[in-house]
Amino acid sequence: MHMNAELERLLQNGYTEEVREGVAALEKMLDRKPALAAEMDGVVSRYSGDETLSMDGALAEIAEISKKYGENEYSLDLLLIVNSLPNLHEKYKQHNIPDGVFYESMDDIRCKINECVECKGVVGTFVADWYDRFFKLTCFGFGRFQYEALKFPDPDFTLRCGKTVRTGDTFINMHIPSRGIPLTDEVRLDSYRRAYRHFAPLFPDGVVIFGCSSWLLYPAHLEFLPEDMNIRKFIKDFEMVRGGDTEDFHDRWRVFGRYADLPDNELPRDTKLRAAYAERLCGGGKTGRGFGLFAFDGEKIL
Repeated sequence: MHMNAELERLLQNGYTEEVREGVAALEKMLDRKPALAAEMDGVVSRYSGDETLSMDGALAEIAEISKKYGENEYSLDLLLIVNSLPNLHEKYKQHNIPDGVFYESMDDIRCKINECVECKGVVGTFVADWYDRFFKLTCFGFGRFQYEALKFPDPDFTLRCGKTVRTGDTFINMHIPSRGIPLTDEVRLDSYRRAYRHFAPLFPDGVVIFGCSSWLLYPAHLEFLPEDMNIRKFIKDFEMVRGGDTEDFHDRWRVFGRYADLPDNELPRDTKLRAAYAERLCGGGKTGRGFGLFAFDGEKIL
């Protein structure tokens, strides 16, 4: 049987019935097709077991398996991730990383499946390569956000608190999974504090530098999003290193999901975010991104 205990536990927390049944159906499909299962199991073993296969190599092999057996590539990519969970959990244990961090980090699977169902109409993932950072133990979920240590790529930048972040310095890069949890003050600070405890050893002076590059940090959000939206509060946590308009709205799908390809005047307005963006796009307004930093002392933003 291909359904594993780690996956079963994840499926009990926040997954829709449609997705739970869809994932179970994929695992049962492997049980019914031993030849396909043998090839998939081999990829899983070499990627997350003995780690002799890179993520790029694994996904290339799965693309060929998909063609050979006529199965959806996004669904097989998902099977690579979820069937590698036992190996990944064991790796967490070997590195003394708490189970809570493992399960919170792996909730990202739910987010990515939901996005695939919404945008592609299939239970799977269209961004399987994203998970390589989790399997390399460089990215972790702490509450609302995910974090990984990176090197600062920009020219030296001095924060209002007086601390200068220099090119090549370590900073903790943040990701914002689509978990459906509002970005309230309490939720944001809880996540920052928990991430601080994990990453503080990388910062000898006890001040952790957090950063984020995202469409959510588009500075113009402060002009056209409603005053009561938590995204506005999230932006104000950061000091902008750079940000502004982009030629194309590459994150359009994040706002409008399956409706992203509709003409601007047909876009849904069923949420505050969608309504604000639809109005801006119909009015010829620009969209964009931002990259910002803030310094955190374990309790508060400096």
